[in-house]
Amino acid sequence: MGDSPAGKGEGKRLMKLDRNDRLVMIGDSITDCGRGRPIGEGSSDGLGRGYVSLVEAFLTSAYPELNIRVTNTGISGNTVRDLQQRWQTDVLELKPQWVSVMIGTNDVWRQFDRPTMPEIHVLPEEYEETLERLVAQTAPSVKGIVLMTPFYLEPNKSDAMRARMDQYGGIVKRVAERNGTLFVDTQAAFDRVLEHVYPAVLAWDRVHPSAAGHMVLARAFLDAIGYEYKRNNG
Repeated sequence: MGDSPAGKGEGKRLMKLDRNDRLVMIGDSITDCGRGRPIGEGSSDGLGRGYVSLVEAFLTSAYPELNIRVTNTGISGNTVRDLQQRWQTDVLELKPQWVSVMIGTNDVWRQFDRPTMPEIHVLPEEYEETLERLVAQTAPSVKGIVLMTPFYLEPNKSDAMRARMDQYGGIVKRVAERNGTLFVDTQAAFDRVLEHVYPAVLAWDRVHPSAAGHMVLARAFLDAIGYEYKRNNG
């Protein structure tokens, strides 16, 4: 994986995606967000109503000449264990140039809302090993991977679920560093906003984002891939 070269005559540009690249964004309900099924049905690949749709809109409006295709393969309720089971069909067989992964919310949440069902809990060791395996499996065939942390919109860092989510976010960071992928600290992006607003403004249940919450995610992702906000601005 590596940075793509600047287009001829453009000078050095920040955007890491190139012309005709396909970006597959996979995850749980936060990524899914009502996307069309099967993949390809509906407008713009059925991208849903969340951050994936916003990313596509920003890319198309600022970089129309790149003809970037964004595909949403999020599925509500998924853990990293579920991603592993469908990785071949929902990532590799789509032949993307870029892959974005945001998973971990349910891996953590099930430990708190269903504590008596340990068989569905994805504990840190399994989470890290599985995510590492998926990244290593995919890296040779793509230009780049973006790993996004899970998040919990609770400002109190000593809250049990917030502390556990931060632990899983730390795992994502380690996997990104070991494999040389791009890294998006979504929790840090939300924490900056939470200094000024009540959590329910960004997510009614501290997990599923509002429109503003999805914009926080989209902006954090775009920053990681070198999006230039003033481009084509006249």
